[in-house]
Amino acid sequence: MSNNTIVIVAGEASGDILGAGLMRALLKQQPGLSFEGIGGPQMIALGFNSLVPIERLSVMGLVEVLGRLPELLLLRRRLIKRYTRQPPLAMIGIDAPDFNLVLETQLKANNIPTVHYVSPSVWAWREERVFTVAKACHRVLALLPFELPYYQRHHIPATFVGHPLADVIPGGLSQQQARKNLHLKNQSVLAILPGSRAMEVKQLAPDFLAAAALLQTKNPQLQLVLAAANGQRKQQLNTSLKAHPHLKVMVVVGKSHMVLAAADAVLVASGTAALEALLFEKPMLVCYRLSPISYSLFRRKLKVPFVSLPNLLAGQKVVEELLQDQVQPQLIADHLAVLLYDQEAAEKQRSQFANIHQQLACGADTSAAQAVIEVIAEQGANVSHRGKV
Repeated sequence: MSNNTIVIVAGEASGDILGAGLMRALLKQQPGLSFEGIGGPQMIALGFNSLVPIERLSVMGLVEVLGRLPELLLLRRRLIKRYTRQPPLAMIGIDAPDFNLVLETQLKANNIPTVHYVSPSVWAWREERVFTVAKACHRVLALLPFELPYYQRHHIPATFVGHPLADVIPGGLSQQQARKNLHLKNQSVLAILPGSRAMEVKQLAPDFLAAAALLQTKNPQLQLVLAAANGQRKQQLNTSLKAHPHLKVMVVVGKSHMVLAAADAVLVASGTAALEALLFEKPMLVCYRLSPISYSLFRRKLKVPFVSLPNLLAGQKVVEELLQDQVQPQLIADHLAVLLYDQEAAEKQRSQFANIHQQLACGADTSAAQAVIEVIAEQGANVSHRGKV
């Protein structure tokens, strides 16, 4: 590992996108930098050295983590040992707070500049984690404007950088062009995005597909496009589709933005995909389901009235959220029918989304890279023997 190495640990597909954008922005300012840690295909395409596949950190739910805990603890110990023996220029944890904050704390204690990219949801639940964040990193990079007051209140350095997706979506991709690329007709299109993690797809896909079948039965002309995050999720979805042999649905792998651009309405798992649907200004229904024990623990600590980013960013209920037992095919179908065929209801969502999009488009990659450079400079006395940016 060279003395110009920046370590990045990204937790899932959305972290891979953030990491790749950050790498590009940093390399523009210092082409001699190298990067390693844990990352996905977009980061690897830029020369990133990923020590393990990014999927090893993609675990959903409090209880679900327990089955993977020995592996995750061993991996974290391995990273701590590696980077305390060979200190990098800086370490950036992207999301995955339960994994990254402990790693950052250990490296910060060894005088390594640390940055946490994507604020942990201290504003939603487990607000006590704000003190863990203070111990773990020299700077928090927040994607959302309402996150800053939580850190300012505790005198923790934090920078609002905006959201990288807001800078690139829709990227000139019109609905007409997207439909042409996907060989869709000029008729109603429902996009279905059941999540990028195996557990999300397991929890949501059966009900999503059952709801889609109800809608297509009423309107045989309705076009259904199912977005699979990768090949593994496609296999998982194909298994779920066996329960609906008469359903006419197109399965598209790795082209969620194309699918969203083509859509009239979206059925989506809560998370980054809901934000992407917002940025495409597509009316949506948000759903989520955890294991009963995980949800019980989560709900006890939840401090905000919503779980989806569109509602949190708007500060009010803009989209319907169906959680846990509410995730039922008929209820899903009823809500989607309104979004597909009631233009007034659809336009009400779209107008709110346009305003939020404008707030989030701040040149996030460049802002995040500048913040990282500032942290390295601020901690220069500790890293001078390892090279400078």
